[in-house]
Parts: sequence; C-alpha cells; structure tokens
Amino acid sequence: MDRSSLPDAAFVDPSGANAAAVRSMATDVLDQLLDQLAAAEDRPPLPADPTPPAVDVPDDPRDAAALKDALEGIVDGSMNPAHPGYIGHMDTMPTTASVLGDLVAAAVNNNMLSAEMSPVFTELEAELTALVATAFGLGADAGGVMTSGGSLANLQALAVARNRAFDVADSGLAATSDRPVAFASAAAHTSLQKSAMLLGLGSDAIVPVETDEHGRMRPAALEDAIARASEVGKRPFCVVATAGTTTTGNVDPLDELATVAARHDLWFHVDAAYGGALAFADDDRGLLDGIERADSVTFNPQKWCYVAKTCAMVLFADREVLDTDFRIGAPYMRAGEQRRNLGELSVQGTRHADVLKLWLTFQHLGRSGLAALVEESYRLTALVRDGVAAREELALATDPELNVVCFRAAPDWCDSSEYDALNDALQVSLLEDADVFVSLPTYRERKWLRAVLLNPYTTDAVVDGLFEHVDEFLSARRPR
Repeated sequence: MDRSSLPDAAFVDPSGANAAAVRSMATDVLDQLLDQLAAAEDRPPLPADPTPPAVDVPDDPRDAAALKDALEGIVDGSMNPAHPGYIGHMDTMPTTASVLGDLVAAAVNNNMLSAEMSPVFTELEAELTALVATAFGLGADAGGVMTSGGSLANLQALAVARNRAFDVADSGLAATSDRPVAFASAAAHTSLQKSAMLLGLGSDAIVPVETDEHGRMRPAALEDAIARASEVGKRPFCVVATAGTTTTGNVDPLDELATVAARHDLWFHVDAAYGGALAFADDDRGLLDGIERADSVTFNPQKWCYVAKTCAMVLFADREVLDTDFRIGAPYMRAGEQRRNLGELSVQGTRHADVLKLWLTFQHLGRSGLAALVEESYRLTALVRDGVAAREELALATDPELNVVCFRAAPDWCDSSEYDALNDALQVSLLEDADVFVSLPTYRERKWLRAVLLNPYTTDAVVDGLFEHVDEFLSARRPR
C-alpha cells in the first residue's frame, strides 16, 4: 500500500521504521496528560463551561500538535474525579496500573470474542473471575465473565435465572403462560427494571420490596411480596439483594434474604457492584455475610477497587449454567479447546480486554493496599457522619454502612416544602464557592446531598471545608 497520504505515526510500523515518529507523538501526549493530571486539584471537580471539540472529518490529516492541543481542551472539559473535593458519585480516579493496562490492551487490540483472538486474556479472565468468586465464598465450581458495566452483569444474571426457571432460552416467553416476577428492594438499581424490559418480562416484573429505616430490604416484606404475587397467578423466580445501594450505600440482610429465597426455591442474585470490594478487606467483610449463598453476583471493580472504567463482572456459583442456560455457539469461531470462547457465554461478543487492568491493579496494590483504601474511606465517612450528626440543621437519610453519607439541610426555620430547593442551592454553592462536589439524588421522593468518600486524596481539610461552607450557607439564610 502507498502510505504517503497517511501521517508518519498513523500506525506503529511492525518493522519499527517509524518508531521515532510514534514515540515522539506518544511522549508529547503522555507528558501533557501527566502535567494535567498532576495539577488536577487546580481544576474544579466539574468544569464550569465544557466545550467539546469541533466535530468533522477533515479533508487532510491534522498534525500531531493540533491533536495534542485538542486533547488538552478535552481533559480540561472533563469530569475531574481526581480533585480532592470530588466526592459526589461512585466514580474515582483510576489506579496508575489500570490506566497503563488499558493502554496495553488497546495497543495489542485483542478481541475477547474468542480464545483464538485473545489467548492470554481469555485464560486470565477465566482464572481471575474464578478467584474473585472464591473471595465471595461461592465455591470451587464458581466462575463468570466480565462485562462493560454492572447493568450488563445484572442483565445476564437475570437472563440465566429466567432461562433456568422457565426453560425458555430457545422457545422464548411466548411458549409459556407463566408471568415471571423477580423481587428487589425499593432502593435497588434501576438496571434491574431495564433488564426485565429487555428480557421481555416488562419493567413491572421487578417487584419493589419495602425497606427499613436504614434503606435495607425487609425479609418479612419479601415474604409478603412473594405470597401476594403467587396469589394473583404470577410466577416468582428470583430475589435480588443489594450490597451497597446507589443512593445511601446500605447493604441488604443477605443471609436472611438467602434463606427466604431458598425456602421458595428462587434464584438468589446479589448486586454487589459497589459493596463487593469488602471481600478484599477482612476487617469489614462481615457486611457481606450471606453472599456465599448467592447463585449469582454482580461486582464492579471500577468503583471501590479503583480500576479504570469499564470493569465489571457477573459471577455464578455454578459456572456451568453459562453453558446450559445461556451459551449460543458461534460457527464463525473456532471451537474452544481448553477454554470456552467468552463471546459465546456473555451478552457481548467483541469486547475490550478489561481483565488486564484489573489484574495489574490487584498485582500493584495487593490485598493490603485494597484494604487500606477501604479503611481510609471508612475513616472519612465517620468524619462526615459525625459532622452531620453534630448539626441540628442537618439530617441523615440512613445510618451509613459503606462509605456513602446521604444527608440534607432540614432547618426548623425553613418550611419542609422548601427543603428540596434549599438543598439544590446548597449543592450548587458547595461546587462554585468551596470546590466540593456532592451529588443531589432523590431518595424517598426528596432531594438529598450525597457524599461518596472514595478519593484517596480527600483529606480532613476537605471535610472541614465542606462543613464550614454548609454552616456559612445556612447562617446567611437563617432568619434574624
């Protein structure tokens, strides 16, 4: 091919002929990126006026300098989770090892569709998902696949549970008169409703179960919900427990819910997308008691294990269910000899090798590093919780069990009908005037401020600054 119309560094020449040009381009971009990341605390947690680059396909190639300038603006206009004041969502700065892992995985560009197209990564994913399953206590026969996010993991878990319960993998729901329903807490993630919709069950097939004052599913309420569904001719097939609700970070009573599910012969799935990280922190693992009884588990290391997005997985206590209740063979792929082709066992076919950045993070941090990050999160959580409790004008949504504190301003000098607007204004003020970003979720039909204490560079001073600003904000509005 005549490559004279392409930039020198368009590809990495396998003969090494353009190594100097590629190295120059890569070094310039990497140096600029590192400079920006090393000064992340000088940029706000969220950009004030993000401006995307012009979208076009130019007639001629743009030089590397122009691309570098565009990338600088893109980074400046992006969410900045590295800022110590970014404590608003379950998103964090990634480990250095996972960033490098993504670079390597992108460079070799293997395809997780088949073992032939990703020989090392297929083996690594099978072994690593089995290791994580063991950490949850799922047993020697457990394993799973990685997915691009927890929503796809929940989708696959519900699909397997449905297929196992109704034997509809081939014929579909049209071949049965059953009306399948699953049960999850009223605080469970909305991906469950989306999954039910995509699986032909309808979003209403996820029956919301009452929670207690701490945002956890009530086992007695689950029993009642199962009985009511059965009385009207519906067919319960699955119970979904949550280990780390999105808004308040609470953990359902897993062991008790597992007992209810077993009593009714229902599939037991645990959405541990967030709280699953406690499996690597021995001092806090007790909150996951009962997860070892799950039939399937969703886990997102991209959250509390600090792996660059995306990095999630769905695990099964019996990994063979992927073969018996989900696998669709692909005739265009060579049959796996030692390892199954993962594209036949997962929702996704072509998929990025996310396993590399997870493996590198585990290697680089070790169990001690992961545990230390969890412990620091808990220490900061206690500071925030105590700060809320010490102020009569603030209220907690629930008692935090993980590293999420959901609270709101609820002063007696303000009519309760105005609380939502007050907290809305407080969130904006914290970001604009204190460089602290907390999110503003709706919980039990009210707006709350949510602090997620994930950032390893968030300090006591950031927490102090948060409350100093809250005090000033409320003082300025308090009637005289």
